[in-house]
Amino acid sequence: MGSMSEVLVRLAGLLREEGGLMATLVVPEAQIGTAEQPSAESPARIAAEGPHAEGRRAEYELLVEAIYEGYLLHYGTPRVVRAPDANLSLLAGDRLYAIGLALLVAMGDTAAVAELADTITLSALAQAAGELALADAVWAAGARAVGWGSTDAHRRAKELVLAGEPQAIEAMRTSAVGTPTPH
Repeated sequence: MGSMSEVLVRLAGLLREEGGLMATLVVPEAQIGTAEQPSAESPARIAAEGPHAEGRRAEYELLVEAIYEGYLLHYGTPRVVRAPDANLSLLAGDRLYAIGLALLVAMGDTAAVAELADTITLSALAQAAGELALADAVWAAGARAVGWGSTDAHRRAKELVLAGEPQAIEAMRTSAVGTPTPH
């Protein structure tokens, strides 16, 4: 695994190779990652460091980064893709979700596909409720579950988010730390 900037440059290269509209939305290489938030560990890095990514760490880092960039196009400040309006930003974000999930499907990791689909859904629910810290906790816990496997605590935390329970954020934060024992 390389630095955050290296994986973002790889993502930009993947999008440029794909061509089409997405390629036209990729920022120049000198601008890639300029909106990074150094205080939080990248979900892509978290997932790639887990034992489930063993032997394919670079692939996991790239595909989770693609999905996370899609999320940022919907709700934050993207680092690789810039769209000139909100509608195109949503479409580009959806395309990045699809790219990352398709890469996971090709690798045969259906558990990670399900986990990242849940992460996308739960973080969208948190964003819609204006709970940005919960959305961040969902991403950290979801990335951890991709790399290390889900746990009973993580599954319970997801249920709490779905139910809109106030203890959901602490449950997500708790499920995102330590080395889980997968079930």
